[in-house]
Amino acid sequence: MTIRILAAACGAALLSQFAVSPTAFAADAPAHWVTTWATALQPIPQQADLPPLYRAPEVAGRTVRQIVYPTLSGKSARIHLSNEYGKTPLVVDDLRIARSAGGAAAQGNGDARVTFGGRTAVSIPAGGELDSDPVAIDIAEGAPYAISAFMGPEQRIVAWHRVSSQVNYVSAPGNHTADPSADSFRGRFTHYVWVTGMSVEAPASATVAAIGDSITDGMRSSLNQNRRWPDALARRVASTSDRSTAIVNLGISGNRLLSDSPCYGDALVKRFDRDVLEHPGVKTAILLIGINDINFAEMPAHSGLDCDFPHTSVTAADLIAGYQRVIAAARQSGVKVFGATLTPASLPAPRESIRLAVNQWIRTSRAFDGVVDFDAALRDPAQPERLQRAYDSGDHIHPSDTGYAAMAQAVPLDAVVNSTRK
Repeated sequence: MTIRILAAACGAALLSQFAVSPTAFAADAPAHWVTTWATALQPIPQQADLPPLYRAPEVAGRTVRQIVYPTLSGKSARIHLSNEYGKTPLVVDDLRIARSAGGAAAQGNGDARVTFGGRTAVSIPAGGELDSDPVAIDIAEGAPYAISAFMGPEQRIVAWHRVSSQVNYVSAPGNHTADPSADSFRGRFTHYVWVTGMSVEAPASATVAAIGDSITDGMRSSLNQNRRWPDALARRVASTSDRSTAIVNLGISGNRLLSDSPCYGDALVKRFDRDVLEHPGVKTAILLIGINDINFAEMPAHSGLDCDFPHTSVTAADLIAGYQRVIAAARQSGVKVFGATLTPASLPAPRESIRLAVNQWIRTSRAFDGVVDFDAALRDPAQPERLQRAYDSGDHIHPSDTGYAAMAQAVPLDAVVNSTRK
């Protein structure tokens, strides 16, 4: 599959100037690379007087340490960096990966330096993205890894994955990439930045990509506990002794199928290619999206930052047409798509009728390669427009940890895993 990156094997000459072209294309190397962890970026609103939730930490001349949990093992890894929404180059002066020792600490006897075309520093132009050279390091599925980046002296954060449900760290000024101690990493934030993927060399393996909104993203799940439904699905896969299927989470809280947002990222119909199809090794996607499209038309407009803008009204037919666009894009790339029914959200009757019509189409149209009936798994039998109490995090929309676990159990595992083999 041809993807929008410059492969490290082809980039040494360009990287001699510490820069890469954002328009360069290359195929994956002959080695079989499979995405073992990934996240999706969204731009940060660029306006004055942002609410505290949208203010990024200061990172210029500091080390950013992010904790990731791969879902597939390997002996060699690549790190994917993205400057998708940048207006200036993304400058990384040093990058290392090590097994996490808990919190901001890293194991000091197994860290590995990450290079790009043989160089330790890289500058990625605005809009560009890049895979690292292969790194010889043991990657164990389910174990935490610390990716530490010493940033350039002018670097700012202009895009992130805002709801990571994971604490990450910023150091005091200086290069602390090789420092195993947590002492220098006193800054904390709960976002992912720049690092949007890790792949491992894994023959005969494949990736299942979960993509959607906050319910895939794991909103209101327990911090640092990996209790999102894709996490629970990865544990379920591992419990079957399957060591050839990775599960990655590409949900974005607030995301919509059909409309962009100042805060919640590009519409899924626009980002699907980048966030799913361009990751190496993805063979199957599980799609859960649409409840925000139904809801945001009724959200009150806000002065200043209005994250729900545009307040676009949708019909069931609009959402179905959007699903069909995603399905067509996936099939063109040889990727299977399982459609997930929209979960109960205590909607008023007019909006509930749209949700029910969409779910009926997902279940009966045979447009998808398979169906994951999250609605049936979570709804209250006595009040099917509502979540079961045990599955409700308290806001009547987002599941609790127990609800997310029930979602993972509702995935038809044999069908999903077998779809990656065809």
